[in-house]
Amino acid sequence: MSDHASKPKPRRSPNRAPTRRGSLLAVLGPGVLVAATGVGAGDLAGAGLAGSNVGLLICWAAVVGAAAKYVLTENLARHQLGSGATVIQSAVTRLGWPLVVPFAVYFLLWSYYVGGALLKANAAVIGALLATLFGDGVHDWLRSDVTLMAAASAAAAVLASRGGFRLFERVMAGCIAVMVLVVVVAAVLSKPPLGELAAGLLIPRVPLGDADQLRWTIALIGGVGGTLTILCYAYWMREAGRTAPNQLRACRLDLGLGYAMTALFAVSMVVIAAPLDPEGRGSRFVVNLADALHAAFAADYSPVLADTMRLAFLLGAFGAVFSSLLGVWQAVPYVAADLWNMRRSVGRPAHHPAPPSTRSTPYRLYLVALAVVPLASVRVEFAAVQQLYGIVGALFVPGLALVLLLLNNRADLLAREHRNGWASNTVLAAALAVAALAAGFAIVV
Repeated sequence: MSDHASKPKPRRSPNRAPTRRGSLLAVLGPGVLVAATGVGAGDLAGAGLAGSNVGLLICWAAVVGAAAKYVLTENLARHQLGSGATVIQSAVTRLGWPLVVPFAVYFLLWSYYVGGALLKANAAVIGALLATLFGDGVHDWLRSDVTLMAAASAAAAVLASRGGFRLFERVMAGCIAVMVLVVVVAAVLSKPPLGELAAGLLIPRVPLGDADQLRWTIALIGGVGGTLTILCYAYWMREAGRTAPNQLRACRLDLGLGYAMTALFAVSMVVIAAPLDPEGRGSRFVVNLADALHAAFAADYSPVLADTMRLAFLLGAFGAVFSSLLGVWQAVPYVAADLWNMRRSVGRPAHHPAPPSTRSTPYRLYLVALAVVPLASVRVEFAAVQQLYGIVGALFVPGLALVLLLLNNRADLLAREHRNGWASNTVLAAALAVAALAAGFAIVV
């Protein structure tokens, strides 16, 4: 028997779809998924509200936020490929209870606030679409926030639990294509003042004299590109079959493309929303954006283009917020299952349970809780939830930066080629210092 015939076939993860050469997501990979998951409430509603309250001078914050998330996620990928363990598993076994307890509390709060923000953003967009397509033909109960939040949550939960990773990829690919194309085209057609836009991108200006504008600036940095959803990249890497150390280059490529897309989307949303009246802060904010675009295009182009652009913008908005919701519903239960599986491994470096599965009880229970509990946020004002979402997210960034500094410099955990160099350590230390200072100041003021 030949050597080739005697080799056992590699086992495929039960959660992983086979690699498909030639498809867009097979090339760009989980980096686009994690970036698209961060886009949504954090970039559509969050960046829109930030732009409407602060203007184009806040554009730099979107770029800085996306760049910081790239550095953090690249460190996470390098750690996992070099050690064979997720950052959560290594943190639990190496850093112990002082990290596990605060993170578990934060994780529960994050799930509620971010879940609520995502559901409210979906309800706002779906309600606007129903009103556009059917007008008064839709009953009030069907257009209510409670009904729309519950419908979006149930749809995402069913797709996450029943569809499998391949369907998840396909739905996300469709949402990504629609949201990026529509929002970027809308930003270009809105004819922003190029000089002011360039200054907003290239000259970081912090509105220290206005506490509310400062909060929105920090919320945009914290919310753009995702926060805790960065951890989801670890599980999508495994789903996509990226487990070998030599696949780091592919991870860097797809993360770079994914977060470039995120920055472009967030800046486009700031551009679209900047001329909007800052008083439009309620659940009709997305409708106000669509109406503002309609009025601008009717004046500059034609009524037909204005009507088309309004509907297209709402469809792009739906692609953004539903892809974010689906990504969170599909991957955040992985984090919960990973934490649960590691409960007996605290402080035990040699003890690593099997990777979490979508078929496991902890995964399914947390998915149900995630789909139900945030519905209680229906009574909280829309803009307040968006701002809390960004600020809570900003608190996560320094924590993850600190954990990566502690783990990615350990010779007993990573080989030299996977440990941090001076450049990575400098960026992580800067992210830790700036994010901690900004988050603390945002809470104080």
